[in-house]
Amino acid sequence: MSTEMNSAKLYSVIRAPRVSEKTARLQELSNQYAFEVARSATKADIKTAVEKIFDVKVETVNVVNVKGKNKAFRNRQGSRGDWRKAYVKLADGQTIDVMNAKA
Repeated sequence: MSTEMNSAKLYSVIRAPRVSEKTARLQELSNQYAFEVARSATKADIKTAVEKIFDVKVETVNVVNVKGKNKAFRNRQGSRGDWRKAYVKLADGQTIDVMNAKA
């Protein structure tokens, strides 16, 4: 993906905000937010998408590949899909309201 992205590509890079106790703690302590992102997205893509969608300044992006869990359903083995998570650190004084986010 290029640095110039249209809004459809922006929303395909960032799938959804991840909200948990850990991410709430990260928001308070270090101004970091977690998002589920496309598996093909690069750090540059994620940075551009977050800056344009939420109109904030991103300092750093850390990406984690999360392996899907093995599960059983009615005696049938299967696994959930692998996915990718991005931790985005914002500049001081900037915030994102993840509860009302459109991503």
